[in-house]
Amino acid sequence: MIIPFAGKTPRIAEGCFIAPGAQLIGDVDIDEGASVWYNCVLRAEGPPIRLGARSNVQDGSVLHITRRNQGTIIGADCLIGHMAMVHGCTLHDHSFVGLGAIVMDDCVIETDAMLAAGGMLTPGKTIPTGELWGGRPARFMAKMSPEQIARNRRGCAEYAKLAQAHRAALKDAGENPR
Repeated sequence: MIIPFAGKTPRIAEGCFIAPGAQLIGDVDIDEGASVWYNCVLRAEGPPIRLGARSNVQDGSVLHITRRNQGTIIGADCLIGHMAMVHGCTLHDHSFVGLGAIVMDDCVIETDAMLAAGGMLTPGKTIPTGELWGGRPARFMAKMSPEQIARNRRGCAEYAKLAQAHRAALKDAGENPR
């Protein structure tokens, strides 16, 4: 569902997949080839939410902003796992947020960095490039290997393909997917 709020209407580029049940509200901008999966909520009633090209927000996740003028900015080719909460923060290109993880206000996850499943990145923290953090609260766990980084990058590409397969399946079922 696409819902205008405060004079702002979500913008969705060509080639995106927005699953049934997803809610896009207010100043939300989805770049080419990105995907927002079933039952996600992206709500921006002040500062914006930006989802970069080919990034994916997996089932049941919530993206929101802070009222203090801090949007939620997601770079290109990012993975946001199922049931994640991403709030008023920045994810650089190729970053990864694991299943059920929480990224709080003013946090940054740099390129090829990862917050592990279930992790909670508390306000103002930064995960540097190539690091894996986990736990509640999240802390440094390890430097990511080139193989782990490559696996995360492949996962994003696989989700982009899967999104197009879901889009086609919905179209075949008589739905009008985005």
